[in-house]
Amino acid sequence: MNITLRQLASFTTLAETRHFGAAAERLHITQPALSTQIRELEERLGVTLIRRGRGRGFALTPAGHRLLESAHRVLDELGRLTQVLKRSDRLEGPLNLGMIPTVAPYLLPELLPGLRQSHPDVALRLREAQTAGLLDDLAEGRLDAAVVALPAGAPGLIEQPLFSESFLLAGAREQIAALRRRHRRLSPLHLAAEQLLLLDEGHCLADQALEVCGLERSRATRADLGAASLSTLTGLAAAGYGETFLPEIALSREVAQVANLATLRFDAPEPGRVIALVRPDLGGADAGDWFDELAELLAEAGRHLIERARRL
Repeated sequence: MNITLRQLASFTTLAETRHFGAAAERLHITQPALSTQIRELEERLGVTLIRRGRGRGFALTPAGHRLLESAHRVLDELGRLTQVLKRSDRLEGPLNLGMIPTVAPYLLPELLPGLRQSHPDVALRLREAQTAGLLDDLAEGRLDAAVVALPAGAPGLIEQPLFSESFLLAGAREQIAALRRRHRRLSPLHLAAEQLLLLDEGHCLADQALEVCGLERSRATRADLGAASLSTLTGLAAAGYGETFLPEIALSREVAQVANLATLRFDAPEPGRVIALVRPDLGGADAGDWFDELAELLAEAGRHLIERARRL
């Protein structure tokens, strides 16, 4: 059956209005064009859909009633499909969001209460992965947006910076106290390579730490004790295995949860990073306000965490 959605829509409109003139006006076509569509639909289905009376009156046949039920289901399903495929201009419905592991455990708990209150219709689906994996998911359409550290390192992205944060040095209390006595103004260049604890290769925070210290990974202590998260890394540091870099958004949580952990700020200019929300540049398509709304919520959550960190 080579029938079209336009024909189904015309038929349902005609059945609802029960008047060719009213249906044609609603469809923005002429009455002869509407009559032609209904006649072609009947020919392609091989049934009579309407029984024409005198003048412009008509009634649906039994086949017409059955088609009307099916046509409503088809058109309703098409409407739902359109909503699934095209993100609303507003922040609502399913949201596939990615976050790097050095951001997600800290930013997400700060984000969710406000998001639920201001946007209760959002169904958040989170993917936590390293930057390379998130960029692949964005390129393949599995994510709507991702929170990463700049530079993202991929072309064809729209980037919205959210906040800038500093890195602090974290370690056991006695080691941090010794560093404070030894250096009135602490620079990353003062750190001993063999004492620096890093996340596994592929984490952007580890690469940034090496860069600000002017080191290559081969010269630094790799997290060969199984540290694949900041929480594990700060636990190792607090136990005296070395020092590590701690972003400001993680400070209040890690200090509260890890016994014997102390931190020390670097002298200006402090090392740090810029966290951004990124999404594919679709060339004007799917460029609604949802991205800006989400960026504003994320930025506010980040600011709260940084303000809390700077009061410690």
